[in-house]
Amino acid sequence: MYCPNCGNEVSEKAVICVKCGVALKGENSLVGTDGKDWLTTLLLCIFLGYLGIHRFYTKNTGIGVVQLLTLGCCGIWTLIDFIMILTGSYTDGDGKQLVKK
Repeated sequence: MYCPNCGNEVSEKAVICVKCGVALKGENSLVGTDGKDWLTTLLLCIFLGYLGIHRFYTKNTGIGVVQLLTLGCCGIWTLIDFIMILTGSYTDGDGKQLVKK
């Protein structure tokens, strides 16, 4: 079995990934979730971030509308989202982490 977050090979009985620390079983598990794709979100942020399209993709529609109307707050909000996506602290509208597929 492989970790859905980092791709590290883990035991079938593992509860967390020893490389990245992501829960593999339990309430905070990434396995079997329909989390949004990390790369897709990153690319949407890079190319269409000023329109907030990555926010619509991740079900953050309220913030997406604000970014659309303010052009990503003149690029500042887009830059912050870009950094959050790269560091892994960005979550979707359901509070789930983005999944690296």
